[in-house]
Amino acid sequence: MNYHPKSDFIATMIERGFLADCTDYQGLDEALISGVQTAYIGYDATAQSLHVGHLMNIMVLRWLQKTGHKPITLMGGGTTKVGDPSFRSDERPLLGPDQIDANIEGMKQVFSKYLSYDDSETGALMLNNAEWLDDLNYLDFLRDIGRHFSVNRMLSFESVKSRLDREQSLSFLEFNYMILQAYDFLELNRRYGCVLQMGGSDQWGNIINGIDLTRRVLDHEIYGLTTPLLTTSDGRKMGKSQGGAVWLNGDMLSAYEFWQFWRNTTDADVGRFLKIFTELPVDECDRLAALAGSEINEAKIRLANEVTSLLHGTNAAINAEATAREVFERGGVGDDLPTLTLSGEELPISVVQLIVKSGLAKSGKEAKRLIAENGAKLDDAPLTDAGLMIDQGILSSPVKLSAGKKRHALVQLG
Repeated sequence: MNYHPKSDFIATMIERGFLADCTDYQGLDEALISGVQTAYIGYDATAQSLHVGHLMNIMVLRWLQKTGHKPITLMGGGTTKVGDPSFRSDERPLLGPDQIDANIEGMKQVFSKYLSYDDSETGALMLNNAEWLDDLNYLDFLRDIGRHFSVNRMLSFESVKSRLDREQSLSFLEFNYMILQAYDFLELNRRYGCVLQMGGSDQWGNIINGIDLTRRVLDHEIYGLTTPLLTTSDGRKMGKSQGGAVWLNGDMLSAYEFWQFWRNTTDADVGRFLKIFTELPVDECDRLAALAGSEINEAKIRLANEVTSLLHGTNAAINAEATAREVFERGGVGDDLPTLTLSGEELPISVVQLIVKSGLAKSGKEAKRLIAENGAKLDDAPLTDAGLMIDQGILSSPVKLSAGKKRHALVQLG
């Protein structure tokens, strides 16, 4: 990209690898140097916690605030009732209002770790689009807003086209989603002077719609910016691990397991992830990424410590590293390992059930395969008998269960 930005925000986005596309680099850059600008990212409440796949855009909001601008985190209390069809092969399951509210409460826990919500000029705002979507009058909305949308154009967007090309049905409910998201941008511009919507590159079509609508209705100049969809060097979608989603809420994934996820980053991804998920200077990220052989492990530990400190605090990162060293280097049992506490009534229990219960396998079938392939250990000794029953004798003191070299859990009797 030949454009040399004047604003700190765009410069940071380019330098650290956050930028996929922008509707008008120069116009946005000029706006950002002219004074404090307000920007938003929307989050639909489809789960009780955000996961690692959301972290890149949370860091974008953090950099926006650090470079002197005002971020809005928009919770999709309204849009979640419809469900975003972008690049999905099927319709999202519809959630009830109570579940949506509970999910929003869970998701809110994370944002305050990264953003300052205060009354200052750059203080973040937490909003919910149910505020303006819930009370819309359908006929008024169709007449005032719907008339600005061309169905031909909506059908040409990649997120819709890919679904139709595969001859998978797209319900009218989902088709309305992009109109509602566009209306969000219009309302945020009208109410809060918001001039920028950001999101993953799969949101490009939805963002363009909002810009067009706001120009037609209010004649205001606004912008869109997208981040790349992040995959690991082996092609996997960011945020998924063997055990499922890597949640950001501590009650859904322990700080130790979160730390461990980053510690297990593949060598090829370390430099890129340091730039995106930490605030270390870019030259330091490059230096760490260039380490070779076993030294690259120090870069991975630095990555894990920096990312965990931002989300869970410095002490959690220090404890996680200490536990990892205790478990991996000295073969001990660290204090911070995920722990399963059983009552006497639950015993005896088969080792297969125990592996599933402790979260090291998703099913009995997976646990049996782990044992058959010599991937399971009990107190660092290979587990070979899938029929082994665990009784009070074995649990007279806590035992360490392991799946492969990197995933462990502590089992104890309550």
